[in-house]
Amino acid sequence: MTMDVMWLRSSALEVGVIAYGARIVSVRTPDRDGQWGEVTLGLSDLDAYREAPGYLGASVGRYANRIAGARFTLDGVEHRIPPNEGENALHGGPGGFDAAEWSTDGVDGSSVTLRHTSPDGENGFPGTLEVAATFSVEGPELSITYTATTDAATVLSLTNHAYWNLAGGGTAEDHEVQLHAGHVLPVGDDSLPTGPPVPVDGTPLDFRSPARLGARIRDAHPLLVNVRGYDHAYVLEGPAGELRAAARVVEPRTGRTMELRTDQPSVQFYAGNMLNGTLVLGEGSTARQGDAFCLEAQNFPDAPNHPDYPSAVLRPGEEFRCRMVFTFGAE
Repeated sequence: MTMDVMWLRSSALEVGVIAYGARIVSVRTPDRDGQWGEVTLGLSDLDAYREAPGYLGASVGRYANRIAGARFTLDGVEHRIPPNEGENALHGGPGGFDAAEWSTDGVDGSSVTLRHTSPDGENGFPGTLEVAATFSVEGPELSITYTATTDAATVLSLTNHAYWNLAGGGTAEDHEVQLHAGHVLPVGDDSLPTGPPVPVDGTPLDFRSPARLGARIRDAHPLLVNVRGYDHAYVLEGPAGELRAAARVVEPRTGRTMELRTDQPSVQFYAGNMLNGTLVLGEGSTARQGDAFCLEAQNFPDAPNHPDYPSAVLRPGEEFRCRMVFTFGAE
């Protein structure tokens, strides 16, 4: 099935968005020689997106990342989510926002806003939620902003699940990654956080100085072994709620760079550990671990079950807001 792609363009960016899952399907930007190329993983058609795992380019929710036991208690009431990863709920459970048909009023050339209503009780989450996702480009910047309101207390964490490869194909393990975070959430072999943030000092999870993505990905450190590589929530420096630097990535062969700023408490750095060669991309190649990475700005995973984590509760009269700004360049 062909896709109705909404194109956003600036002098330095070309971004394709579709309504299914409020999803990014293409990002093109020039390298150091001025050659334009694709820097995000995409699929061939709409049917491929409907069938493929991995949430490629999608807006995920109601709760990005994992909720332990597929349940949480809010104001003394337990809510249960259909599990879709063992006993746990991933990205809001089955049939989450990534599988919804969002609506839009149209594109103005450089910006588009998509909207979705999630009814009370959908996948076990309380409250009718009105969500908007705005994608806009200006010069070298791609901005993604999520806003939401509810008519009853609920929990919420939204993010975008784009997979990046600034080389335009092949491995991403030569990318040089810098993350502005001195702590990560420890995880068990179910990828769920096990406690408060721990320092990255002296571990292969320390990206405070730029390091090759692939240099330590197969290290025997328990936090890497538990999740078969990088799939960790990095606790960002600076106050949540303020737009601040989160990450910088450089691809040395093409010179392409990408910087991320966000107002969220953490960024999930994921190196495609579940990519196993069965996912066929739009240009006919297959994707394997280390062929792309995600930088998912979000609240802490499983925060509804951890009173010491940043609150994920949204109440009537409040507005949820999540902003990510990706700035592309070349050096």
